[in-house]
Amino acid sequence: MKLDPSKTALVLIEFQNDFTTPGGALHGAVQGVMESSHMLDNTRALVQQAREQGVTIIHAPISFAPGYGELNPQPYGILKGVVDNNAFVKGTWGAEIIDDLKPQQGDIVIEGKRGLCAFSSTNLDFILRSRGLQNVALAGFLTNCCVESTMRTAYEKGFNVLTLTDCVAATSEEEQRVAIEKDYPMFSHPVTSQDLLGALEGQQLVDASRGY
Repeated sequence: MKLDPSKTALVLIEFQNDFTTPGGALHGAVQGVMESSHMLDNTRALVQQAREQGVTIIHAPISFAPGYGELNPQPYGILKGVVDNNAFVKGTWGAEIIDDLKPQQGDIVIEGKRGLCAFSSTNLDFILRSRGLQNVALAGFLTNCCVESTMRTAYEKGFNVLTLTDCVAATSEEEQRVAIEKDYPMFSHPVTSQDLLGALEGQQLVDASRGY
């Protein structure tokens, strides 16, 4: 499998200060995996090179109005953690996309993400289809939550999905490992950032997905 950069999107999920940066509301939860995987450095390098090759860079931040009026008054699960930590509030430093990955001219910023899947409540599907983008590469947070949810939806919508195993982070090494080893191969091509860049340059990409 080789990839045409003009038909490829790199979707960056929640590279925001509340996750990535010391002082961020949820940084402590992902810091360990971020550091062990070097996912931030890997993503920085990938974005720069992919943009130069003509890949469409799409940012998918999450944010909520103060008070979280968009959510259930009694949230549970992962979204309860967001509310309890006062994370991703519109207009705050924590909700901003990090400086190293600030959108550049030609990038696209998806608006309206309020939950886990980057397709739900946003215009991501419309943008991908209207621009003829068939290959969707995913990076970001959390490995087994928003990235995985987006991966599953993209798979069911018929896109060619690639999950970047060295550009994602979860809240524990065990969650990181299980998601990448067990779940990702069922709904995507799990690849490293270097694998992706090689495929964009015309090299053959080995299909590591799990078929039944």
